[in-house]
Amino acid sequence: MQGTLNEIDIRSILQLIELGQRTGELFVEAHSGLTNTALAESNRSLLSSGGFGYPSPAPQPDERFWLVFAIDGRIVYAADRSNNNLLRLRDYLRFYQVESALDSTQVPLPSANPLEYACLWGLMENRILTPARARNIIKNTIEETLFDLFNLPQGTFNFEMGPALAPHLTSLEISPLTAKIVKQVQQWKQFYPLIQSPNQCPVVTDRDRLQQILPETTLANLESWADGKTSLRQFSRYFNRELLAVSGAIYPYIQQGWIQMSDGCDGMPTAASEADPFGIAPLLVPSEQEPHQRAPQVVCLDDDTTIGKTVEYMLVPKGYRASALCDPIEALSQLFREPPDLILCDLAMPNLDGYEICAMLRNSKTFRGTPIIILTGKEGFIDRVRARQVGATDYLTKPFGEEELLMLVEKYIGLPEIAPPPVLPSE
Repeated sequence: MQGTLNEIDIRSILQLIELGQRTGELFVEAHSGLTNTALAESNRSLLSSGGFGYPSPAPQPDERFWLVFAIDGRIVYAADRSNNNLLRLRDYLRFYQVESALDSTQVPLPSANPLEYACLWGLMENRILTPARARNIIKNTIEETLFDLFNLPQGTFNFEMGPALAPHLTSLEISPLTAKIVKQVQQWKQFYPLIQSPNQCPVVTDRDRLQQILPETTLANLESWADGKTSLRQFSRYFNRELLAVSGAIYPYIQQGWIQMSDGCDGMPTAASEADPFGIAPLLVPSEQEPHQRAPQVVCLDDDTTIGKTVEYMLVPKGYRASALCDPIEALSQLFREPPDLILCDLAMPNLDGYEICAMLRNSKTFRGTPIIILTGKEGFIDRVRARQVGATDYLTKPFGEEELLMLVEKYIGLPEIAPPPVLPSE
């Protein structure tokens, strides 16, 4: 699948990837100078070279390149491949105060994955970055990349089916993600023409007027950052806040002419205070107690209460939240009220069996991406095939041990970010 953005827009391309549940890489070029044949050849050269190397032919100054990686119709990573550096990742690491660790991170060479992505894994393997923080960075980079692509007026694209990006740490459903980015783009246009690009840098031009309305400390921090060298996008990365929030906070001052936007950013951080110059409440999660770093929730649906309690005793000490539900009818209502991160579902239950429950959940958009693991005491091949046909992610044969259960749970929802609770669930 390849063509120009005059023929089909980025959103429609992503919808086709989602509907077809395709796995591969979407390569987008802002400059339309390459033919489709040359684009495809450049893409293959780029992917086979690894790292952040330029495709062939070498890009011109006005050319930009992006890659979006998809697995089974979901986005797992996205990157701006125009620059051969790690400045974006360094900006995100700055929020967690570990950016200096990037200089000593060892990345296996040659790496089949983009350099930025490989470095993220290296930081996790060295326990410098937790999986939850890495997932947050990947989510932010995906949204940042799509924001740029949705603002792209013209260009060429090529989607090439291929092996999945491995290993992948997270995946985002395309439909709600694109709806969110479209809304952001519409809101962003309200800042035009005073703010024209996320890469523009604010600079204080009327200190006296700002001094009349801002506390002295806030003004001092604002002057340290808004010096014409740090872009709006870097602000959003440094403080882990959405671009629209950062831009909206200073937009009234830009309207008054007290702050102006400069195109002369050098992309390097200034030696300013780490204090928040705008006083915006964090829109993304900066601390361990915030929602995105809550313990993953696992629900076990089994009419045998012993199985449910066993699951709780195995998972809760490891840092997961776990609960047991016995009645399949009542369970469906509770699942929709509080969707968990993973569902363990018994195969043989009264009123509704595991096949029917799994099929019903998969028909809902809410549970389309939720891992559902079938629990069964049967070893039959037919049961496993049928479970796959109704949308089960995997199966676990009873009786099972703690190691087997933990292996499956970690495989599909990862390790918990927060510390495990000190006590076991009560009887």
